[in-house]
Amino acid sequence: MTTEKANVLIIGSGPAGYTAAIYAARAGLKPILYQGQQPGGQLTITNDVENYPGYPEGVMGPQMMMDFQKQAERFGTDIRHGLATGVDFTSYPHKVTIDDNLVIEANAVIISTGASAKWLNIPSEEKLNGKGVSACAVCDGFFFRQQDVAIVGGGDTACEEASYLSKICKKVYMLVRKDEMRASKIMQSRVLNTPNIEILWNSETDEILGEDEVTGVRVFNNKTNEKYELPISGFFVAIGHKPNTDIFTDYLDMDDAGYVRTVPGTSKTNVEGVFACGDAQDKIYRQAVTAAGSGCMAALDAERFLSAKEMELAEVTNS
Repeated sequence: MTTEKANVLIIGSGPAGYTAAIYAARAGLKPILYQGQQPGGQLTITNDVENYPGYPEGVMGPQMMMDFQKQAERFGTDIRHGLATGVDFTSYPHKVTIDDNLVIEANAVIISTGASAKWLNIPSEEKLNGKGVSACAVCDGFFFRQQDVAIVGGGDTACEEASYLSKICKKVYMLVRKDEMRASKIMQSRVLNTPNIEILWNSETDEILGEDEVTGVRVFNNKTNEKYELPISGFFVAIGHKPNTDIFTDYLDMDDAGYVRTVPGTSKTNVEGVFACGDAQDKIYRQAVTAAGSGCMAALDAERFLSAKEMELAEVTNS
């Protein structure tokens, strides 16, 4: 297997990875960035982005990620196609395997592998993704102001997003698969007492309707076996996210859902010289702008770590 050395290795792209690359490259750290399975992250499947500062007219998600990439490349980031398939953080420098055939020995590693939304896995969902189907109400709810929408899920996230949508949309149908929710009592109380949220119990999505945009949803009641259609223009999936962190499980501290734990106020993990940013460690905000901010933090933390390492080495050499 081929081996290569790197000063800073960034695993994953998207706002967090590219921002980390911009800061690391400008600091002269010569970062190498592997884009991962979905170059640009979740924003590449997002059409209009209107809430990122600096784009007063809005921007298409894929274009935004191309802008981020160009800026990282401008300062000298070595951006490569490839997927991290394994790591070994038991010794230093850290070892990361790319595509099962290249081992990168890195002095500092920045993890920006993101998280993937969980989907219903029905054909119409994929066909209409970005055309009325979304996994982020905060990102896309604005496009459906004063319209009727539906949201799927029964946990805290679904309740939070339903509450958010209720302030923008005319009517919010909440499809809950069972006759009870998993959400906390306070979140349940909030949606139950919001006049324009209607909870449809024992309800599953049979099909999302529409050709070029969402026009409705066919609902299946799993208690009565009845099917009926609701006219809506927006369909939101809020059944959770899965962080793309499986390869780090044996080395990094994670919560029960697989999000990497970082030292509060920093991007530092429990392994010295390994930093995490973006949706791989953030299960609360999950926004492009917060991901970018945490990418900046990771690059600055990595720079300080490497500077301290250089000083340690110099002291050993001079002693």
